[in-house]
Amino acid sequence: MKIRIKGNSIRYRLTKTEVETFCIEGYVAERTEFKDQIFNYELRSHDQISNLDAIFKNDTITLYLPEQDKKDWATSDRVGFQNAISLGNGKELFLLLEKDFVCLDETIEDQSDNYPNPLMDKRK
Repeated sequence: MKIRIKGNSIRYRLTKTEVETFCIEGYVAERTEFKDQIFNYELRSHDQISNLDAIFKNDTITLYLPEQDKKDWATSDRVGFQNAISLGNGKELFLLLEKDFVCLDETIEDQSDNYPNPLMDKRK
């Protein structure tokens, strides 16, 4: 699972295996270890929400996806989910959860478990 944060925007990208695991177990997590702290980020399903939601507590960002949305995500063509949460004072936190596609440009990271990029055929 990858996380991208910019300002008030959080984006999670999950590989095939992570999406499949999440759809079965309702949970997937990752961590980044520093010298004296650990930063955690996780995705959990929740049966009492209707939109993507998030909290930050105890050095952990948790994105919550409604239970009904996780059920067939792994087997559907749906790429992901998004939501903007009002923070008050005219501010919002934008959330994006999506399947991770193979990059179209050269990259050194392992992409063997990523989804095929739908734009690959258009480049040929």
